[in-house]
Amino acid sequence: MSPRKAAAAKAVPNKAAAPKTAPAKAAQPEPAGLKTVAGEVAKPVENPAEKAPASDASTDATRLAATIEQALRDGNLDTLTPEAFQTLMAALCRSYGTQREAGVEFLPVADRTSVSPTEIMMIASGLLKAANLAVFELGMWQSWTGR
Repeated sequence: MSPRKAAAAKAVPNKAAAPKTAPAKAAQPEPAGLKTVAGEVAKPVENPAEKAPASDASTDATRLAATIEQALRDGNLDTLTPEAFQTLMAALCRSYGTQREAGVEFLPVADRTSVSPTEIMMIASGLLKAANLAVFELGMWQSWTGR
């Protein structure tokens, strides 16, 4: 099991550990085009903004993004410590990876004007280096998975 699938399985409550009050239902066939995560059907989302109202974490993340953007406009490059940045980036990577494994389809950046191509390349390069991966390995993974 991949680390992402293991993380997704951990995110879903363990139904086996719950006390059994009724016999388990027979396995239902999975609807076509939907992927499951630990037995739960995840519905693909066309646009994440069309989902349910924002959670507290989404609201906090939006506020944090605005704070960081304003600090950058003001010339403050040290708004986040390296440790805070790494913690946030790891959480974002795990969240995105888990959602993609569950079949949720969206790009990590809303539009091409919010982040420059150079910034995208710098973060992609840094992420590959942090995982000790080469661009060749990324290309091979993309060809195998179609992502």
